[in-house]
This record gives sequence, C-alpha cells and structure tokens, in this order.
Amino acid sequence: MEKEIQQFISYLHNIKKTSNNTEQSYRRDLAKAQHFLAENGITDVKMITGEYLNSYVLYLEKSKFATATISRNIASIKAFFHFLCEEGICKEDVAAGLKAPKIEKKIPEILSTDEVVRLLEQPNGDTAKEIRDRAMLELLYATGIRVTELITLKVNDVNLQIGYILCRDAHKERVIPFGNAAKTALTQYIETVRAHMLQDEDTGILFVNCSGRPMSRQGFWKLIKYYAKKANITSDITPHTLRHSFAAHLVENGADLRSVQEMLGHSDISTTQIYANMNHSRIREVYAKAHPRG
Repeated sequence: MEKEIQQFISYLHNIKKTSNNTEQSYRRDLAKAQHFLAENGITDVKMITGEYLNSYVLYLEKSKFATATISRNIASIKAFFHFLCEEGICKEDVAAGLKAPKIEKKIPEILSTDEVVRLLEQPNGDTAKEIRDRAMLELLYATGIRVTELITLKVNDVNLQIGYILCRDAHKERVIPFGNAAKTALTQYIETVRAHMLQDEDTGILFVNCSGRPMSRQGFWKLIKYYAKKANITSDITPHTLRHSFAAHLVENGADLRSVQEMLGHSDISTTQIYANMNHSRIREVYAKAHPRG
C-alpha cells in the first residue's frame, strides 16, 4: 500500500499542483488507515473491501476523533481510491459507499475591534523584528489571508503605491486591497529593515525570520501568541483568528458577502455565509437587550 500512496502523492504534486500542506495532510490520513489495515492483516490495496474501510471509520469514531477529523480522513480515502480506479490499479471503488459524519458548523472565534487594536499595537518598538512583526500583523488583519499565504508572499506580490497584494494558491490568484495602516507598516519594513534581515539577497520572499530565512508557520504561530499575551487577550487565539476577525468585521460594517468571499478565496459562498449568520446573531442579541419588549 505504501507504493500506491506514494504514487497518489506524486499525482497530487505533479498533476493537481497541490500545496505541500495538502499533500502532507493526505499522507498522514492514508498512513493512519494503512497502519489500521496492516494490523488486521491487510497489506495489499486489492485486498481492501468496503467492510474493512467501514471498520476503520468505526474505529475512528470509537477512538473519539473529532467529527471534522473523521470527515477529512474519509475524504482522503475516497480521493485515494478514486485515483486507484482511474489508474486501473483497482477495479472497484470500495470507498464509494463511505459516508462522512455530519459536521456541525461552529461559530469561529473572533476578536473584538478593541482586542484587534490592542494586538496590533504590541510590536511598537524600532527593532528590525518589531518592525517586521508589525507589518505582518497589520497585513494579516488588513487582507484576511491565510498564514501560509502570508509567509509565502513575494516582494513583487505587493503594490504599495496602489495598496493591494496579489495572492496565489494552487488553482487561482486573487487581488486583495489593504488600507493605510498596513501600507505604512509595510513601507517601513520593506524600506528600512528587510534588506538587513536577509541572508540570501536574491530571495524574493517578503517576510524573513531573524536568521534571514523564510518565516515558518510555527514561527508566526509563536509570534502571535506572544503578542496576544502582551495585549492581555485571554481567548486562545491562533493566526486564523485574525482571518475570521477580518471577515466578521467587514460583514458587520456592511460589506457584501460576494466581496468578502472573493477576498478570502472561498470557492463556495456558503463558507462565507457563517460571518453573516454571526452578524445576525449579534443583532438579535442587541435587540433582546435593548428593546423594551425584547
């Protein structure tokens, strides 16, 4: 099964042009299934049946894995067996009958406007690191891009004069505007400290770490945790919290969903709809508290 998994990952990389994070996620999910099947004496993909796959899903449920995790594992298995059938490695798609559990959409954690301001004001010194950190945080909240998109941005993706970034993923690119606060922070970083932080002067990466290399996801995660603690923000925020806050604040202030969908890069507007639902819930809460007969 290991050989077929590697063939599948190579297909994703070379043909589908997926990101490294996506490929690693598929690999982890399939390795977990492979381990379960091997423990049950199944080592050849042609020996796998729908019953074995259902047993694996049942094992995930009994092991108390999160519903979203189980759904992702099922999606990985389905994609894998679809590939095997397309390649003629398997004659029957034994994963076709797998049903993903229904995922209850949770309201994402967002920061209040005051909390965002406190967070963005934390890197307020004149060191190269703080100037870089301020630019990263301002740009993340100004555009709502994903952390992976932030740390892989190139200098040429930024247009300071007009005020927008060009954000690319495996399938498309989108143009996202940013305001004066992000423009000021970015200008200061690019014009005063970036060149001094670089290890390789030929790199096009916009943000680098203190060693002059591209910033990692883990590095930025630690960065935002550090500043959240300094800002006395008690909620357990992640880099994605700023993305959620960006979208929720836009909708709350009247932005239309289609525009927010475009900026976030959501393929389906139903994913963006949750921010409108959050706004409606807040309006009902305000009404209930304020209206004399609420």
